[in-house]
Amino acid sequence: MTSTPNLTYAFEIRAQVAESHHIGHGDGERTEFTPITGGSVDGPRLKGTVLAGGGDWSNTRGPICELEARYLIRADDGAVIDITNRGYYHEGGDSPEQYDGALRTAEAGTYFRTSPVFRTDAPAHRWLAATVFVGLAREEDGHIVIRCYTVD
Repeated sequence: MTSTPNLTYAFEIRAQVAESHHIGHGDGERTEFTPITGGSVDGPRLKGTVLAGGGDWSNTRGPICELEARYLIRADDGAVIDITNRGYYHEGGDSPEQYDGALRTAEAGTYFRTSPVFRTDAPAHRWLAATVFVGLAREEDGHIVIRCYTVD
């Protein structure tokens, strides 16, 4: 019997970002760096803050933007958690509008998805490093908001 994986909401990351820095162009590609200056993490499985100092490197080729963000989270219990978050952003196409309850998590026609990977040696948070996540991302009020789901 074949079944579809379940997604379970774990937490939402609200990463505050500064103005992007243009790095260069090359053969139809634009590279930029966007500093992450802080933020919050809140949800049923993790609460904490996004630490300043990380950032998001993006490469845009045509209409497709490939993203790779690396930053740190400090959980409410003081544990530091490293996150590498890769994904894609592009407009157009048939990406559906999506909701989690009443919360709109994706706008129709906008594909903004990520695959966060975590590292920590904190016993209470090791589950993060042994779990596959999917992130539905959106821009909101100067933040990149990533709603993280575990793949069950």
